[in-house]
Amino acid sequence: MLLAIDAGNTNTVFAVYEGDEQRGLWRAATDTRRTADEHFVWLSQLMAFEKIPTAAINAAIISTVVPASMFNLTRLCQRYFEVEALVVGEPGVDLGIQVLLENPTEVGADRLVNAVAAKSAYGGPLILIDFGTATTFDVIDSAGDYVGGVIAPGANLSMEALHMAAAKLPLVAVRQPQQVVGRNTVQAMQSGIFYGYISLIEGLVARIRAERGEPELRAIATGGLAPLFYGATDAIHAVDRDLTLRGLLEIYERNAN
Repeated sequence: MLLAIDAGNTNTVFAVYEGDEQRGLWRAATDTRRTADEHFVWLSQLMAFEKIPTAAINAAIISTVVPASMFNLTRLCQRYFEVEALVVGEPGVDLGIQVLLENPTEVGADRLVNAVAAKSAYGGPLILIDFGTATTFDVIDSAGDYVGGVIAPGANLSMEALHMAAAKLPLVAVRQPQQVVGRNTVQAMQSGIFYGYISLIEGLVARIRAERGEPELRAIATGGLAPLFYGATDAIHAVDRDLTLRGLLEIYERNAN
């Protein structure tokens, strides 16, 4: 079985695959202080609930945008599962796509993994919108290669910034208000973030399409808030919440053979 680990800025996702079948999926808050021992105590108990023996893990793959988490995650694989993890972004790891940037090593591993999965599932050209700690817009050309993108603050991060920087503004959840003009502070904040991000999505998608001369360029969304924004704008064609994990599985299979 394969242990796939996707370490983001906010959450780290652990998934177990038997072939192409996902046997388990768990999330933990990303904490670079969490040791390999702590990871294993937590993960082994969750695996036991799903009746997955830890001895069944014979391979691992890691994607992380948090360099400080890498040591403990690779140590987890080495010490407790007795495998050397394949790490996305390391030399020699074949992604199956080209990264057409001045410095390809600058691109976050999660964005490359998403591009790999999107090429297989949707072909190209595409815009991939990932609603994470940051909201990213990544452009895939007709050959399925990564050509660049846009990085903006995430919706939750923006809401937290308002709360932290303005003494009288509360911390509220990101959701779609019933009307644009808020009748109280909470409604006004939710409107500013939600409809502000709708305008951000629609504006950037339109500008990317115009710049590339591809007016029908499809946009696929992923990440925790993707379903929330998908229903409020025609700029997003589909939501695919499993994009990153499928990309990790594909990269592992490509490099295991």
